[in-house]
Amino acid sequence: MELRDTAERAGFRVIAAVAAIAEHSIARQFAAGRPDAQDAQQLTGFAKQIGEKIAVGDDTPPSLPGNRPYKKAGGAALIPKPTKDCVNCGICAAKCPTQAIDTQNSAKVDSKACISCMRCVSLCPHAARKVNRVLLSAAGLALKKVCSDRKACELFL
Repeated sequence: MELRDTAERAGFRVIAAVAAIAEHSIARQFAAGRPDAQDAQQLTGFAKQIGEKIAVGDDTPPSLPGNRPYKKAGGAALIPKPTKDCVNCGICAAKCPTQAIDTQNSAKVDSKACISCMRCVSLCPHAARKVNRVLLSAAGLALKKVCSDRKACELFL
């Protein structure tokens, strides 16, 4: 729902949505290796169904799950911090999708802007950004119950 609202504010008309399963960005043991071949087949079928909706001129918005106001995650934020190996090269700041990392000092992170996507961690050429291990372990335990079983991708028309 939040993504639909963002797209509509940007001038798009949303006529379909897909919830595609991918490896969890923080607790990478969940949905590891996804999307996989089975997901690709399912997503290809979704694309065909969306194409058929477009072909018949149906531009009705999909009914999407979600709430307004959007739910905020509880507990402590998982905000990656630089380690002593950080050379302040600026790659993390340049590639942060929310510009949460200060471009002049990568140790400064706007905790309200950070969405814990872990892009900075995955892109750092020096492996110099980390998340607090205790918080990461706690997040893994919290997610284990809801993320251990294989989930299917979903289509909303």
